[in-house]
Amino acid sequence: MCLAFPGKIISVSGRQAVADFDGIRKEINISLTSDAKAGDFVIVHAGFAIQILSKEDAWEVLKEYEKKIN
Repeated sequence: MCLAFPGKIISVSGRQAVADFDGIRKEINISLTSDAKAGDFVIVHAGFAIQILSKEDAWEVLKEYEKKIN
């Protein structure tokens, strides 16, 4: 099973970015989502941003994760 998680891009430097995942910041690769910029929400799998999401879609995904955990 593969799991991808939404994060918010904080900063971009070339093909690398720093994304915030509910308070945890990680460096990710954005080469698959070349239009991604600071402030965007992205789905990240194995350190790669694989899709840009709207803020609303990102929050929907996070709500679903919360339901599964609790």
